[in-house]
Amino acid sequence: MTKFIFVTGGVVSSIGKGIVAASLGRLLKSRNYSVSILKLDPYLNVDPGTMSPFQHGEVFVTQDGAETDLDLGHYERFTDTSMSRLNSVTTGSIYQAVINRERRGDYNGGTVQVIPHITNEIKDRILRVAKNTNPDAVITEIGGTVGDIESLPFLEAIRQFRKEVGRQNVVYMHVTLLPWIASAGEMKTKPTQHSVKELRSIGIQPDILVCRCDRPLPVGLKRKLSEFCDVAEECVITSQDAKSIYEVPLMLEREGMAEQVLDLLQMEQRKPDLVQWQNLVQHLHSPKHDIEIAIVGKYVRLGDAYISVVEALQHAAISTYGRLRLRWINSEALETESAENQLEGVDGVLVPGGFGVRGVDGKIAAIKYARDRQIPFLGLCLGMQCAVIEWARNIEGLKDANSAEFNLYTSAPVINLLPDQQDVVDLGGTMRLGVYPCHVLPNTLAFKLYQEDVIYERHRHRYEFNNNYRSLLLESGYVISGTSPDGRLVEMVELPKHPFFLACQFHPEFQSRPSNPHPLFQGFIQAAIAHTLPPLVQQH
Repeated sequence: MTKFIFVTGGVVSSIGKGIVAASLGRLLKSRNYSVSILKLDPYLNVDPGTMSPFQHGEVFVTQDGAETDLDLGHYERFTDTSMSRLNSVTTGSIYQAVINRERRGDYNGGTVQVIPHITNEIKDRILRVAKNTNPDAVITEIGGTVGDIESLPFLEAIRQFRKEVGRQNVVYMHVTLLPWIASAGEMKTKPTQHSVKELRSIGIQPDILVCRCDRPLPVGLKRKLSEFCDVAEECVITSQDAKSIYEVPLMLEREGMAEQVLDLLQMEQRKPDLVQWQNLVQHLHSPKHDIEIAIVGKYVRLGDAYISVVEALQHAAISTYGRLRLRWINSEALETESAENQLEGVDGVLVPGGFGVRGVDGKIAAIKYARDRQIPFLGLCLGMQCAVIEWARNIEGLKDANSAEFNLYTSAPVINLLPDQQDVVDLGGTMRLGVYPCHVLPNTLAFKLYQEDVIYERHRHRYEFNNNYRSLLLESGYVISGTSPDGRLVEMVELPKHPFFLACQFHPEFQSRPSNPHPLFQGFIQAAIAHTLPPLVQQH
């Protein structure tokens, strides 16, 4: 039978529940247990697809086209397991399902209430993950903080869950903060005690405490927390701040987290195989090259808006023994000042995805700078569209060239809507979402990197390259290196007379893994390293 682990958080938000859940998934997988991880988010949006990245960070897209919370990216990267729309649940989607049933008359005229109708739907969503993939364990992260009114239905649902599936099949894990008070010179346990008290008042007694702290947790405090919170001392786990999130699974392994979980769930203790992960962390801490990459976007004041891009760059840097340094460039700033002032000295320029016209001209300026100065360039989704606009304006002289998304009346719509999307009005779920095949053309940089004729990449966009300009693009020296299998949609463009100039319509960052960097990011980082070397070294 599938076992269930519920991860809650207390004291403060953004405490790292997602990384703890993903790390536990990695530790269980290292013991040859299959794992699926589910995120329960308390907001009323049906999904994060229409939410501002400034509010909620990146929208992560799954293989089957679900727009989900960024934590699913951590789950996939740590466990090397693809998630689906079943792994992301919001209050909005729960209420939508229940209200739809009520409108159909499924409740036979009964009064619809939070308990049992909403809580039953939550429990069904958890069980659905178990039934769909039949993993050894389902780890469920409950978003928000214990005490928030929005989280109460989720907490009530998981409280009921243990009774329904059996005590030996459920573990409750609570992640809390132990702050260091500098003026007192000591670490305080009171916030954790209050958080556990709040959780227990709901009817949930945590089995494991994960204590976030900026320094080692003394044995005396572990004993105190064990007594006050009624948790076994060996189940009080230290989660100290780390230089990299990829250190966390190894730290939690040393604390014995996985062993305690397996004991509580009456599962077989198996020897973990973490050699690959240990090598990853060793490479991270022994770099041989310094690489500075400029990320030119409009959400740069919140790094979480591009978290999968950053992690994909990090994966490629680690694999090449590179120390990655990021230069965050607000694309709006490049609309009023020269690109040289902002980009001089970088080893690579990356323009990520996005929506809306704000900051687009700055992205185009950055692409022109990278093209003119022979600096490695990688464009993702909107980054490819901006590269096409830059080509049309500055090489072909089509000064009015634009995307129909930004200027519906442009005389040169080099980026335009698909014909079957012209009449779509709704924003949510109307794009090309999820995995689509792409044919990679031979004798191109893309084929050199992928070494495959057909690849499968995740998309999140509505507008496409306008095929009316395809011949003009090819005649000017650009190469279309990837298309849809029928040749109708342009998926990748590149510029051969350049050290590395490649842009793609999809989001390769979603499929990069710490132990298996994505080929496009790998090639980009290798080109950036070559850019840092003196000419004589490059020749040899």
